[in-house]
Amino acid sequence: MSSILITNISRLVNTRTATTLLRGKELSILPCIENAFLLIRDGSIENYGVMESLDQQSADQVFDARGRMLMPAWCDSHTHLVFAASREEEFIDKIKGLSYAEIAAKGGGILNSARRLNEMEAGDLEEKAWIRLLDLIRSGTGAIEIKSGYGLSVEGELKMLRVIRNLKKRSPIPIKASFLGAHAYPLEFINDHKAYLKLIVDEMLPAIAKEGLADYIDVFCEKGFFSNEETEILLKEGKKYGLDAKIHANQLSSSGAVETAVKAGAISVDHLETMDENAIRSLSGSDTIGTLLPGAAFFLRMNYPPAREMINANAAIALASDMNPGSCPSGNMNLVVALACIQCRMLPEEAINAATINGAWAMGLQEELGSITIGKKANLILTKPMDTLCAIPYFFGTNPVEKVMINGEFF
Repeated sequence: MSSILITNISRLVNTRTATTLLRGKELSILPCIENAFLLIRDGSIENYGVMESLDQQSADQVFDARGRMLMPAWCDSHTHLVFAASREEEFIDKIKGLSYAEIAAKGGGILNSARRLNEMEAGDLEEKAWIRLLDLIRSGTGAIEIKSGYGLSVEGELKMLRVIRNLKKRSPIPIKASFLGAHAYPLEFINDHKAYLKLIVDEMLPAIAKEGLADYIDVFCEKGFFSNEETEILLKEGKKYGLDAKIHANQLSSSGAVETAVKAGAISVDHLETMDENAIRSLSGSDTIGTLLPGAAFFLRMNYPPAREMINANAAIALASDMNPGSCPSGNMNLVVALACIQCRMLPEEAINAATINGAWAMGLQEELGSITIGKKANLILTKPMDTLCAIPYFFGTNPVEKVMINGEFF
């Protein structure tokens, strides 16, 4: 068993003995230890405390972290990391004033990515995703969820999910897979929604379940995409195969999707740029996590999620990147935390908790990651020298990460 002792940590961040989903005022409580040590053995946290209590701890390696903070790695619970090509041409359309819906209506958006993905060999698709994944790990991501949804056919969705399965096998960090066949209606089904729903239910889901390719089922529940009724049908069918629910909701309109997600017992409901009182009330009275994606609002120049109102209403909030080629071509969680503070008025403590422990909850990884807790994986961020945690969002656009540790080894 290999071991490493990290000493003289200026601040050990998010130290917890219990793993609890945080909501409301609890999000602003971020327990830390100053002038601390952390002992890691065989990739897991074995002990920690103040330096004064360090009593002849033996380790194969000793690392002096003087002046630096140590914290859990980011847990990014919403990405579309597997895609064939970027969409810079649509970026120009956005600059010229076209909306997300207008770009989609002329064959862009999700359908553009689906066409390119179906044309690409699985091996090439995997290598592109692998390069992106390594970049995200280096920026501090220690666990990630990846969605399908750019296949929109039996073959395409299976290809994406098999690529994600291969990434799981290669990856040093945990990966969760979400089946998002209900991302958009393919052109051949644009006027026959029932036929596409039947394809998902009768062919995609059984094939995915047979190979064990997905952990979750996700649906883009939005006007112009999948209705609340269609979403309910798909989530019920997914549940038959053991797939817990996630939902894209309230990105473009207040459509009742949050209420649908809560009713279905979804683990999370993601986006939430347009929230009315009913949606906030429904979320706050549930165990469903509201996952905010401020990077998408930034890139699309949309309203930001009303994080303050949701937190004040005692909702459980997580933060994720939404990395994808159309609405957020960045998976940098350091920027996500900064945007959450600057644009959503989240306190730094709230944003860090939302991007670590609550992000882990949104992937079912709360017993493995998201906090400095004995027995959890040592997936950690060693910051550059800084005086306070506020420096992470305050110096937005700069890299706060000096080193990333994955499974107890510097990456």
